Amino acid sequence: MTPIPYLTFQGTCREAMTFYADVFGGEIDMMMKPGDAPDFEVPPGKEDWVMHTGLQFEGGGAIFASDDMFGDAEPMQGSSIHMAFPTAEEGRVAFERLAEGGEVRMPYGETFWTPGFGTLRDRFGINWMISTNEHIS
Repeated sequence: MTPIPYLTFQGTCREAMTFYADVFGGEIDMMMKPGDAPDFEVPPGKEDWVMHTGLQFEGGGAIFASDDMFGDAEPMQGSSIHMAFPTAEEGRVAFERLAEGGEVRMPYGETFWTPGFGTLRDRFGINWMISTNEHIS
């Protein structure tokens, strides 16, 4: 089994997932609107929201997401998505892009266990832990 995080947004799913595909180099495999589902009553004003989308990563892994059609999803709390990059510099670049308009919780930098690690909440309200697979020499 491979766990797949499922994110919910309040009307910004398309923008967020397109941004994540650009930052992480993944590919969006579908972008389903609520009107695409049979027998689904679309809430007024949410016709262009995203009912389901998937971001697939080369080599495995994915992130699924949707807009919250019913408005009862709590903001992401108590969890983060961890992404590890081949080099500390690649991690830094992704961290800086995700941090734009967001809130840095732990600045990206060297720690006692890795040359690159940091945490943040991005402008879409998603918590990230960004690191590298490199080891301290």
